[in-house]
This record gives sequence, structure tokens and C-alpha cells, in this order.
Amino acid sequence: MTRFRLLLAATLVSTLSCASTGPEPLDNLKLFWEDTFDGAAGTLPNAANWRFDIGTDWGNAQLEYDTDRASNASLSGDGKLVITARREDFEGRSYTSARITTKDLVETQYGRIEARIKLPTARGIWPAFWMLGNDFPENDWPGVGEIDIMENFGREPASIQGALHAPGYSGANSIYRKYTLPSGTFSDDFHDFAVEWTKDRLTWYVDGNLYQSIERDQVPGDAWPFTKPFYMILNLAVGGGPAGPPDGTTFPQVMLVDWVRVYRP
Repeated sequence: MTRFRLLLAATLVSTLSCASTGPEPLDNLKLFWEDTFDGAAGTLPNAANWRFDIGTDWGNAQLEYDTDRASNASLSGDGKLVITARREDFEGRSYTSARITTKDLVETQYGRIEARIKLPTARGIWPAFWMLGNDFPENDWPGVGEIDIMENFGREPASIQGALHAPGYSGANSIYRKYTLPSGTFSDDFHDFAVEWTKDRLTWYVDGNLYQSIERDQVPGDAWPFTKPFYMILNLAVGGGPAGPPDGTTFPQVMLVDWVRVYRP
């Protein structure tokens, strides 16, 4: 989910509804870290794992104000993280939501990063699970690199996409590919979203189905900032960039996260 995202006109795009051929899954990985969001209902996510980004826009012309309130991000009491976008006047905005990150808390380099998520579905809603280089903001975007493990635009409830952003292929020129469910929508149930990451390649999966693999020698130019630690981000945006404005759909909108896991060699 880029900081300066325009409407997408990717250098690489296709829509898939089944597994693709590609590199073999990584083996000999060990669980490095996980959060299963256990805790009392209404409590904030574990502060040892997650911090809140508080504010608005983030360079995408988003409409919400992201808060650190339990009403926007809290535990369900049965092992889920609940991120809630609400229609309410707050700090000069008409919507609130949350954006949580593992910056300076949990950072990783290479391996498998995955989450099990149930998405909302509404036009103008933009849920995402993504990563930024740990040298942000000292190094600005897109120089830091961005890995979008999953992002969804609510007007396309059966499709998600994974993307890479770096100098020479960012924003409107990001490298991305869509994955479309063979039936149903991503709001019907939980789905597993993952990326496998090596020094020279990233590979994307939905429910174990490989749908995109990008190698270092395939990207435009020679920018490949994906050889350093990155941190994770979960957020639920309202409007902005390719999401477009809400269309009067009922609020609140909810993104449920069952778990997030990191495996490393």
C-alpha cells in the first residue's frame, strides 16, 4: 500500500483463479515469530508486537484518521484482531480506522511471512497486509522498498493483489499481479496470504496457491532494496488512490486477523 499511490497501470498484471507453476516452496523454515491475538475482548494488540501509526492520508489521499483507540483496533476475545473502519467525525475527518505496524519491534529478512485474514467488502474500502524497509523514514519511499503481501479494493470483493515497489517500478508502475477466487469473495471466510522471500526472489501465495513470482533480474533497472530487514503493517484504509471514495455502504467495516506468522531459514 504505497505512500504516493496512483491508479494502477502495472508493468506486470494478470488475473488468476488457480495455482501457477513456479519455484518450489522454501523448505527447512522454522517459526521465528507469531501473534495469535489471544487476550481479553476489547484490549489493544500486544504492545511488544505492534505499534500504532496515528494520523491521516499517508500520501494516498485516504479519508480516514487512523487512531490508537480500541474502537478501531482491539482483540475479539476469541483469538482475533479486529480492525474497524467507522463513519464518524474525528480530527477533521469523516472516518476513523487503524494502521498497526511492527516497526522497531519485529523485523525480518527472508523466509515466509503470512497471515490469515477475513476481509471486509465495500466500495472505497482498502484493507492491506504489507511491509516496508526498516530504514523508513530515514530513507524515503520508494527507496526503502515495499512488499505488498495482500491488498484488496472493496469494489472487487473476489480479488486481491500482491506487489513490489522500488525506484523505477513504484506507484502507477509497480509490479503486481491479481489473484481471483474461483468462487465466492474474500469476505465469506478467512484466507491465508503469504509471501516467500529470498535474496533474489519473492513469491506470493493465497491459500497455498502460488500466483506470482518476481526475480531480481526481472525488474526494471537495478533497484532491488529487498536485501535488508523489513517490518509488517496491517491497516484498513477508507478511500484514497485506487480504492476510490465510499459509496454510502453501511459502516462500520471490519477486517479480522486470525494470526500473523514469520518463518525464517
